[in-house]
Amino acid sequence: MAEQPLVDQVVEKIRAKFSGAIEQEEVIRSGYKQLTIKKSSLLDALRLAKTDFPMLYDLTAADYLEREPFFHVIYVMNSIQTPAKLFLKVKVERENSLLPTASKIFPMANWFERELYDFYGINFEGHPDLKRLLMPDDWMGHPLRKEYALTEEPVEFKGLLSDKLPSEVIPKQYD
Repeated sequence: MAEQPLVDQVVEKIRAKFSGAIEQEEVIRSGYKQLTIKKSSLLDALRLAKTDFPMLYDLTAADYLEREPFFHVIYVMNSIQTPAKLFLKVKVERENSLLPTASKIFPMANWFERELYDFYGINFEGHPDLKRLLMPDDWMGHPLRKEYALTEEPVEFKGLLSDKLPSEVIPKQYD
């Protein structure tokens, strides 16, 4: 890949500046490099990588309940100058799922962290407004956790302005 030298430079910077921060280095299925970072070095690695990868493109998680007692939280960072991507992964315990917030480094992390809190129950220490984003406030549990009960839930529509359907309220223009 043409963008690999930039990724390799950032990996070397992290390795040189934060000795022992990288637990694992791998090439993932898409051909991009992914670093598994120690939780204690996460913010330092994000700050250092931000100079070459200034855009937090995505922040997501994976739950491997059958294999590991951890969530994998993955930060996907993009370069503006080249099509390079850097994936930083950190493992978080299920029972004490706490990470420091990255919202002070990447403002967009605010929404991503709220989504992970909402769906996985991962807490972000220092987050300015950690509350549910998509699920109702009174929802019990976190639906993307593997141990979440697979049941059918009734759909609740809150805040309807009328008892009528939208098609009954909107005037028909083509009669």
